[in-house]
Amino acid sequence: QVQLVESGGGLVQAGGSLRLSCTASGRTFSSRTMGWFRQAPGKEREFIAAITSSGASTHADSVKDRFTISRDNAKNTVYLQMNSLKPEDTAIYYCAAKTPFHPYDSWGQGTQVTVAS
Repeated sequence: QVQLVESGGGLVQAGGSLRLSCTASGRTFSSRTMGWFRQAPGKEREFIAAITSSGASTHADSVKDRFTISRDNAKNTVYLQMNSLKPEDTAIYYCAAKTPFHPYDSWGQGTQVTVAS
């Protein structure tokens, strides 16, 4: 497992942008698949995006063309650039890590994103 710490959340107006960061401890970051999830009040946790160690990424349809996941292995950090934010994007955002073909086994504490209409 790795220790994950998210940052960058906050309050933003609809149509605005935020960039979330998730920094990992340990030496295995570069080999991990990293993901972003979110959970809104009263809703199930939702997959947002993931990026493999080689940089291949996938995004949920709900955020495609608005959110972009990226990583900087030299900084042990994964990012989520969020543009054109909508009130329905309001949630706690979590980053997670896993080894390929296994479930996510490391989770951050989450960062709150609130989008005002």
